[in-house]
Amino acid sequence: MKLEVSNDFDRLDSYLISRLDKSRSKIQSMIKSGNILVNGNVVKPSYVVKLGDIIDVDDIQEEVLSASPEKMNLDIVYEDDDVIVVNKANGVVVHPAVGNTSGTLVNGLMYHSKNLSSINGEFRPGIVHRIDAYTTGLLMVAKNDKAHEFLAKQLEEKSTKRVYWALVWGVIPNDTGTIDAPIGRDSNDRKKMCVTAVNSKKAITHFRVLERYKSATLIELSLETGRTHQIRVHMNYIGYPIVNDPVYGKRKLIDNSGQCLHAKTLGFIHPTTLKEISFDSELPDCFVNILNRFKEE
Repeated sequence: MKLEVSNDFDRLDSYLISRLDKSRSKIQSMIKSGNILVNGNVVKPSYVVKLGDIIDVDDIQEEVLSASPEKMNLDIVYEDDDVIVVNKANGVVVHPAVGNTSGTLVNGLMYHSKNLSSINGEFRPGIVHRIDAYTTGLLMVAKNDKAHEFLAKQLEEKSTKRVYWALVWGVIPNDTGTIDAPIGRDSNDRKKMCVTAVNSKKAITHFRVLERYKSATLIELSLETGRTHQIRVHMNYIGYPIVNDPVYGKRKLIDNSGQCLHAKTLGFIHPTTLKEISFDSELPDCFVNILNRFKEE
């Protein structure tokens, strides 16, 4: 959707409230995520709109009307009065969205616990961070707002420990490596991310080779930043895309079980005890089944 400003106005977010029939917080979130551009550029919500400005609004969707508890077979790794650590299964979306209002992790968490933080709103209770639907592995969930703020601060300060395992196409010759390349939205496909210098944010990924096979490599990765699709975009950028990735893989899918990317280790400072706790998870069957094919080459 494109809007042309017909007269000078006040702040961008104020201008769009009536035009889009959205809340200020929703509009601000869209501006910050790059879904709203002014004259092709990312600006702040406080940008003063001027006559002739062209506002490009992407992915305007109605809010989810409800999020209901649903009984699900959640793999709870740890739980106390403040936090839940859950091992997310393959194909499970983290929170409800338009067109996907049930069967998400949030639906299951709402059934499992009546105590979830409210900071991220009624459709994302407890959710401090996310992983893709077809990425498996460990997530921390906050059961109260105090814990949420404490955990979110650790994410912001990059003090949490998040280690991923991935199987990538190709044989990586280096034992270790660092990818320092900014990530932003793909100008040709707004649903995808890419390495770009335009309207992008700093992104750093470290990797270490665990095992080499004839046509693939098993690697361990750690993140300094947490950009959308960061590992998938970065590995594709250096020519070693994630095996079975339907978006960035550039190869025929082996099956429909999802990309071979698993959030294996998660560590953080507990919000009440202030002690460091760490958790590890096994690779899921969907990952192992594909991995075994390469071991047998």
